[in-house]
Formats: sequence, structure tokens, C-alpha cells
Amino acid sequence: MIYITRPRNGRKRRLGAEEGLPLHELGRKAVLLPWQDAKIFKMKRITLFLFFSIGLAATAGAQKFPEHPSEEPRNNGPAILFHVSAGTHLPGGDLAKRFGQDASVGGGLELITGNNFLLGAEGHFLFGQKVKEDPLTIIRTPEGDIIGTDQFIASVFLRERGFYIGGMIGKLFPVGKKRSGLRITAGAGMLRHKIRLQDDSQSVNAISGDYAKGYDRLTGGLALNQFIGWQHLAANRRANWFIGLEFNQGFTKSLRDWDFSEMRKLEGSRTDLRFGIRAAWTLPFYLGNADKIYY
Repeated sequence: MIYITRPRNGRKRRLGAEEGLPLHELGRKAVLLPWQDAKIFKMKRITLFLFFSIGLAATAGAQKFPEHPSEEPRNNGPAILFHVSAGTHLPGGDLAKRFGQDASVGGGLELITGNNFLLGAEGHFLFGQKVKEDPLTIIRTPEGDIIGTDQFIASVFLRERGFYIGGMIGKLFPVGKKRSGLRITAGAGMLRHKIRLQDDSQSVNAISGDYAKGYDRLTGGLALNQFIGWQHLAANRRANWFIGLEFNQGFTKSLRDWDFSEMRKLEGSRTDLRFGIRAAWTLPFYLGNADKIYY
């Protein structure tokens, strides 16, 4: 075998047995040529650098930084919670004789303590499309129509409108180490509802202005409210919500002195029940001291 070496003057020189060296010694001396030795040294440096980088990354990943938000929850301590909610409910009791299923939107403001006790206030606006009672029978024709002042058939629709507003107390029972778990609340407040007379043609003077009060059957009174569901307060404070079952019991009566359709005051007490689902998105404002900086 013949090995080629590159001397400093750039000329190639042939080495062989004729140089007077044994072949096995010649092989050992010619295995690492000058440019080959430089490449191997460079590869060694790159390999050492890669091993050093991997070791450094593994060491950094194994360290724990208490101030890092992914390691330390940022949802501890007392906080002010602002809710925006929506729900849908089925009626029961006396309310089921007047209205069908309703929907509601609302909000709430509450304090959650470090021990997860809840104290706050909430309010919901109620609305529905189905009205089972007809307070306008006294002004309808035998065919069931209402004639407007323009002598045309008027477009009059009946709608449900109302609201609930009250205070509440409760507790969040966390599951595991996270601040998420079973939310149970109970409250009391005021419930009101009425029949909205929607005259799209604006041609029926008998149900406009103060005359509408004789037909809308405004009802109100004390109400109780309960909620049981799941509440989630994210450790990074970004995704906060709750969803669950809601129950409402209203102990109401008519708030109008006279009902034109019945030609009398509607006497007697009522029990208006509602039960359904409510979901809310929460915006938390934590009250802890700003003594930690999160990166």
C-alpha cells in the first residue's frame, strides 16, 4: 500500500517500502495525515460543546424556581370575583301557568376568602317568548284579533320580562391541590316578572302608556336562590368560570291594584319556581401584596 503525504512546499511525495521503513511502521506514521488530524480535532471540539450544552440544559431544567408562575399558583388568597353569566330555566308552581321556558343574562360581584368562603351579590334579567295567559282577551274580537286605531289588525305580541336581584353566601370546596371544585351557594333577594305587551304596529292606544299597567300583571316578592356546580379558578388567572344547576323560589303576589281583563284586583299569594342551568365567566382581582415578580 502506498500513502501520500503533503509536505510544506505543497508537492506530493510517495512513501513506500523503498524508503527503508517497515510497512507496519510506515502505516502507523501515515495513518493521521496533517489535514486529517485537524478535522478530527475540530470534531472533538464540536462533540465536547454538544455534551456541555446538553448537560447545562438538563441541569437548568432540573432546578426549581419558586417565583416561576408555572410552578407556584397565582390564585391563592382572597380575591374579588366579577361574573358575567347566562342561563336558561324551566318554570314551576304558579309561574308555569303563566310562562314557558325562559332565558337570563346577568352578573355578580363577590368576595372569596383565603379559606374559599363566598360572599356577594348577583342580578339576572329574565326574558321569554312563551306566555300562556292572555290578559288582552277583553279587547280582542271573536276571531282573536285586535283592531288598532287605523282600523287594521294590530301586531301585538306577549313576552315575558323580569329580573332577580339578591345577595348570596357559599363556599368553594376544592378538589385536590387546585383551586377548583364544588361550588355551593345560597341567597335571598327580590323576584319580579310581568307580561310585556309588544305593539309593533303602535296602533293600540288601550295598551299604551299607563294603560299597559292594567294588563301586564306585574308580580313580585321575596325569592330564594340556590346553586350547585363546578367552579374553576386557574393557577395562571386566565381561565376562570363556573357552571351548574340553579334553583329559584319566589313567594310573590300581584303588584297592580286592578286587572282590566279580570275586572278586579288579583288577590292571593303565589309560589313561582324556576330551575335550570347557569354558566358564568369570571374576572378575578386578587388582593395579595405585590411582593413577587413573575416572569
